[in-house]
Amino acid sequence: MLNFDQNNFMKDLLIKRFQYYKSLGDQTFTQLSEEQMFWKYNEESNSIAVIVKHITGNMLSRWTNFMTEDGEKEWRNRDEEFINVLMTKSEILESWEKGWDCLFGALDQINEENIHATVYIRGEAHSVLDAILRQLAHYPYHIGQIIYIAKMVKNEDWNTLSIARNKSKAFNAKMKSKFSEDSLAENSSPVCYHNSPEVRDDFQDETRH
Repeated sequence: MLNFDQNNFMKDLLIKRFQYYKSLGDQTFTQLSEEQMFWKYNEESNSIAVIVKHITGNMLSRWTNFMTEDGEKEWRNRDEEFINVLMTKSEILESWEKGWDCLFGALDQINEENIHATVYIRGEAHSVLDAILRQLAHYPYHIGQIIYIAKMVKNEDWNTLSIARNKSKAFNAKMKSKFSEDSLAENSSPVCYHNSPEVRDDFQDETRH
């Protein structure tokens, strides 16, 4: 069983990771015109608008009263999430923010007393931590789709959100010059929490102990 400090540290890491994936979506939307938000490859594909509508529907269902109600709410109609009713880019972004506000509001309720409590999704029991990890896998899956669609419509005008093509060696050299060998030895992966740019400053000192 994790102690109080460890639970808080885990909660902070989870929030940071969700914030990171939200930021990828935010940075993608700033590059897109209203028309591009509704583009889709073919009739069987989803537009970014539809994917956002689905993510929001999932978030509102999963995280509204998540400690006391099943995460698949009776009022949710998942099938309708894939029928677009959003008409403008501003409506898409408003929907996006509404879902994330619900998620972060729920995460803020987590403490050392309830992080291992049991919650339900479609009647299936999960620990609170497992329910969070389930969605931490689900949302980046769809955000990856959003980014992929955006890269198709932007083509050569796309501004990368990760290491630029053919720039890995330069990026690695920059990272190695920035951090000590001791720090790299603890966690050498650029995508892990300790070495991830968006969380390193907050948590590097703590993870050394």
